[in-house]
Amino acid sequence: MLNKNSKIYVAGHTGLVGSAITAALKRKGYSNIVGRTFGELDLRRQEDTESFFAAEKPEAVILCAAKVGGIMANNTLRAEFIYENLMIQSNVVHAAYLNGVKKLVFLGSSCIYPRDCPQPMREDHLLTSPLEYTNEPYAIAKIAGLKMCEAYNMRYGTDFIAVMPTNLYGPNDNFNLTGGHVLPSLIRRIHLGKLLENGDMDGIRADLRRRPSEGFNGSETEEKIMELLSQQGIHGEKPQIANRKSQIAVSVWGTGKPLREFMYSGDMADATIYIMEEISFKDVVPAGTDEIRNTHINIGTGEEISIRDLARMVKETTGFRGELVFDHSKPDGTPRKFLDSSKLRSLGFRHATSLREGMARVYDWYLEN
Repeated sequence: MLNKNSKIYVAGHTGLVGSAITAALKRKGYSNIVGRTFGELDLRRQEDTESFFAAEKPEAVILCAAKVGGIMANNTLRAEFIYENLMIQSNVVHAAYLNGVKKLVFLGSSCIYPRDCPQPMREDHLLTSPLEYTNEPYAIAKIAGLKMCEAYNMRYGTDFIAVMPTNLYGPNDNFNLTGGHVLPSLIRRIHLGKLLENGDMDGIRADLRRRPSEGFNGSETEEKIMELLSQQGIHGEKPQIANRKSQIAVSVWGTGKPLREFMYSGDMADATIYIMEEISFKDVVPAGTDEIRNTHINIGTGEEISIRDLARMVKETTGFRGELVFDHSKPDGTPRKFLDSSKLRSLGFRHATSLREGMARVYDWYLEN
């Protein structure tokens, strides 16, 4: 059993989920938390990973280190997404086994489920039909990770649990204009639209200094910055958008019709720690069958929202008064991604943060950081 002095390695401790998990562990009184930046430890390298585990001997591991991104990044960096994720998770899981780790929680993704999966998506829908093409390499890597945990438990008696979170958001998210996930990308782009609407070029420059984009760092001429904004769908006085009503418009990829589920990273952190403390592999093994599969746990809220309504909520949260224009020439991705989290609820966990509340927290954090 773990105690408050147990050494816990959080792989990916500076990222969106890892930073939330690290903070939650500290709040719960855990005092021996280990983390390494990418510069300190490259988990893609087997020898380096095994040397780290042999030296540190963690009792528990929370594996949230991964290469992640939105539709564009997944679709254009297909080789990087499958290679890097396969290497990271394979090296960590195997090193954890070799060094006697008592408990490992592996974080996957809801994109493991088929493109046209029945909704809501249950754990036993895994591998029942083809994946969404745009994120197929990433999904295959994550499926391999959960199957690896399952196989090691069956072969070696380890206690490695795989969890599949829904779309996550929170502080320390990736607010990249082109490679980020939908919610942080929308927050930043609509915030920049608000600054443009207010004629606040100094604010736009400050934003680009904090988070450079496409080689821009805020030092460029106003004309160049306006070109960048326009390329990112943030349009000023003369955009090429038909039937536009207001002076400032922000474009949103796709039709706005797809439905998505979002969970605040703090709630995901609490769910992860709950599973680390309370749930073992034996608790998720299906009864009455000789074939052990689908032992992973969906982590979701049970609530969904359309991309159109999500964008409108971001608009309200930021105070942007301009127009949202949906760009039908861009892909929508999977029509609906809604997790069935009844297994998680049956194991005793429920989320606490509403989408509107969490979005307000993230926007406040973005403004302060």
